[in-house]
Amino acid sequence: MARLSLSVNGRSVQVDVDPETPLLWVLRDHLDLVGTKFGCGGGFCGACTVHLDGVAAKSCRVTVDKARGRHIVTIEGLSTTRGTPPVPHPVQRAWAEIDVPQCGYCQAGQMMTAAALIARTARPTDDEIAEAMNGNLCRCGTYVRIRQAVRRAVELAAAPGSGGRR
Repeated sequence: MARLSLSVNGRSVQVDVDPETPLLWVLRDHLDLVGTKFGCGGGFCGACTVHLDGVAAKSCRVTVDKARGRHIVTIEGLSTTRGTPPVPHPVQRAWAEIDVPQCGYCQAGQMMTAAALIARTARPTDDEIAEAMNGNLCRCGTYVRIRQAVRRAVELAAAPGSGGRR
């Protein structure tokens, strides 16, 4: 066990864990950030996607030691906290508007992947969206609505006064 410092959702936290513990389990079991889901444990499904320094990463495959010194953002930290109440990220707004979720289990990972794509590519093409989202599985098959929501989130992020992209 080691005492490790992490930056999660804009705040500094300390955890006492084995440095080889997957980040997913630190987020869920030690920090009670349960929006990040366990899906496969092998990095194939994307349910556990978080941002590490703004890049989508599968937290089941990243040790907490490798996450140290990096900016970690989970679905709970995706909203802009500048206002009261917090302002949902354009991806979160688009997901609600398009009514994407069916069972909802994979949706946090889907949204985190979409948010990372929009942050690095202001106007992604359909091929870029498909490529970015390819690592996220949806057992309910809501892929058409997911792609519609990504396109809508791009529009929302580009709108004046939208809160911008992360």
